[in-house]
Amino acid sequence: MIIVMKPGSGKEQVQHVVKLVREYGLKDHVIQGTDRTVIACIGDKRGIDKGAIENAPMVEKIVPILAPYKIASLEVKKEKSQIAIGPQAFPMGGKKIGVIAGPCSVENRHQLIETAKAVKDAGCIGIRGGAFKPRTSPYSFQGLGKEGLEILAEAREVTGLAVVTEVVAVDQVLLVSQYSDVLQIGARNMQHYPLLEAVGKTSRPVLLKRGMSATLEELLLAAEYIINAGNKNVILCERGIRTFENYVRNTLPLAAVAELQTMTHLPVVVDPSHGTGHSHLVPPMCLAGVAAGADGLLIECHLDPEHAASDGAQSITPTTLQDLMKRLKRISEAVNRDI
Repeated sequence: MIIVMKPGSGKEQVQHVVKLVREYGLKDHVIQGTDRTVIACIGDKRGIDKGAIENAPMVEKIVPILAPYKIASLEVKKEKSQIAIGPQAFPMGGKKIGVIAGPCSVENRHQLIETAKAVKDAGCIGIRGGAFKPRTSPYSFQGLGKEGLEILAEAREVTGLAVVTEVVAVDQVLLVSQYSDVLQIGARNMQHYPLLEAVGKTSRPVLLKRGMSATLEELLLAAEYIINAGNKNVILCERGIRTFENYVRNTLPLAAVAELQTMTHLPVVVDPSHGTGHSHLVPPMCLAGVAAGADGLLIECHLDPEHAASDGAQSITPTTLQDLMKRLKRISEAVNRDI
């Protein structure tokens, strides 16, 4: 259930209600809106005297949450959440669309630093790159590990871009948090619940990718794990799902982006690189993603895709990225956004 406070309620009234909620054995999540404060209550609600809570000072009403994902639901927070990422505190989820680009994996210092400079010049707000890479084959390139994280941190110093990189294991969370601005949870780990709870205990924003066969409800429940653990800064990522089609790596369902905007207050970004697997399809899917309501894009960009250590086929070049950003600006203006 959610407890809606009256406009003008102060900190003392909110804390009084929080105390009541905890006395009933419920977990509270205080959500500050533009007009009023809402307290989401999670736990067994049997035996609760709702009248006692409703009669507390400055309580307007108590509303049940119908969605199984409680705190991520639009029922709890009507306004879009804006999550500040990187040194510039870019507000993901605001009017401006944030583009994050970079290679699938960090291969060496020259490759990453030069790509970061090109990404910055194109007008992007973040550099992506995997230091730890979960690969389908045990013989594929697995990333540089800590060395890759150090290179990513150097790229941030050089360019001022936010660093987005994947964390693949619970025991890596603290290490990756020291070097990155956004912790990425990959599609394979969307339902790795101990990992979700571990990143939920950090203060770093989390970019949560949809699993290859996951429903939207399952994606939102995975986000709920992170939020319930204490971290409200979750960004959802649609990266395509596995279907019977084989002309693309994954089927990118952009209708999911529009639907998520009606289900949750969390920002939604699109990864057209994994969503298609083909570099020539990345620009049109970026344009379509923005038109569908995406708050951001996650794009694979490589200096030399033909010699990339991983996912070269779906990586665009910096030149293509420069041209794409100009086209994205026109599309974003058409849907009353900016980039």
